[in-house]
Amino acid sequence: MAAIVYGLKNCDTCRKALKALRDATLTDVRAESLPEAVLAQAHKQFGDALLNTRSTTWRGLSEEERSGDPITLIRQHPALMKRPLISVGETLFLSWNKEIEAQVKASR
Repeated sequence: MAAIVYGLKNCDTCRKALKALRDATLTDVRAESLPEAVLAQAHKQFGDALLNTRSTTWRGLSEEERSGDPITLIRQHPALMKRPLISVGETLFLSWNKEIEAQVKASR
């Protein structure tokens, strides 16, 4: 089963995931945006962990903006999504490390 990597084309972590998952496709969330159903499922599964609070974009937001709805924030600022978000069938994985790599490969 092919994987879809939701992230940014210039993100080093997304590139690592794509290199390891040779038949995966990248959906650049800045250019194509994240499908609503995937965003809703990811928020339900990962909650506030879906937000990358260490990003430059996050640091540039006001306190009022930071307290907003995470889904709305990600729609307005796609770079706020922790990356990569990987979809394999109906299963989602967030971030990239050896453990997640093994889980993704096992689910295919």
